[in-house]
Amino acid sequence: MSRKKHAPAATRGIIHLPITALKPYAGNARLHKDKQVDLIARSIREFGFNNPVLIDGAQNIVAGHGRFEAAKRLGLETVPTVRLEHLSPAQVRSYRIADNRIAELSEWDPEILRLEIVDLSDLELAGEIDFEVSLTGFDTAQIDVLIDGPAASATAAPAETVEEPGPDAIAITRPGELWHLGRHRILCGDALAEGSYAALMAGEAARMIFTDPPYNVPINGHVRTGETGSHREFAMGVGEMSAAQFRDFLRSAIRQSAAKLMDGGISMICMDWRHVADLIEAGKAEGAVTPDNSSS
Repeated sequence: MSRKKHAPAATRGIIHLPITALKPYAGNARLHKDKQVDLIARSIREFGFNNPVLIDGAQNIVAGHGRFEAAKRLGLETVPTVRLEHLSPAQVRSYRIADNRIAELSEWDPEILRLEIVDLSDLELAGEIDFEVSLTGFDTAQIDVLIDGPAASATAAPAETVEEPGPDAIAITRPGELWHLGRHRILCGDALAEGSYAALMAGEAARMIFTDPPYNVPINGHVRTGETGSHREFAMGVGEMSAAQFRDFLRSAIRQSAAKLMDGGISMICMDWRHVADLIEAGKAEGAVTPDNSSS
């Protein structure tokens, strides 16, 4: 049995309503995890509230529960809404599901998406945008995979094998010597000295630092190489420092390395469980650690 079709009814314009006037639908089948709500809130803060909450005539939310929760998290007093007064109760229930489900049926064009992410990442690294690319909804790991492309693993060069020197071999490298290995540079130097970084970086800034400083514990009994091998003692940071001296040691290392880190760069520092608190305190003292008060 067919029925007469009518032209789609036009919705009215945007109405700003107090957030307390909106009513979440108890039967909403779409779940919004805390991480997603936080991302929506960050998006609204950066880009504005560009997607109104859809409501029915009784101000029940039809679509936009995630935006509603994000608005509450941001402390907004009013939110933009569009009232769907032309829909019947049954249509409202159907549209509520369709609004979420139909969007799931679309697909990404992987190459176009990769190019967009690459361009945005380049702009972020160049300091031409003041927001994080992760606001697109892709986290850092996903962005890295997108930038590398699907063929990255297939075209990667095979891993090198390096013959390990014998345990009795005499070290020939001396402090201050800078080794060039293709486009890589390795300096034998003091990580607490500004001159070491100047020689190594040659005026360039690092995008990322990965460092594993001594843990202020003796090497013997704490560190080994391979399955059974041992490691000789480090020059410093092997248990001879007091807690205060070790924190100063970490502060100095963080200060010198962070000075060669570009704006927005990342510093990853390894530490044993005994001294994680010391590392965090030293990082905060040097402005390298910012407390995260978000609920994500």
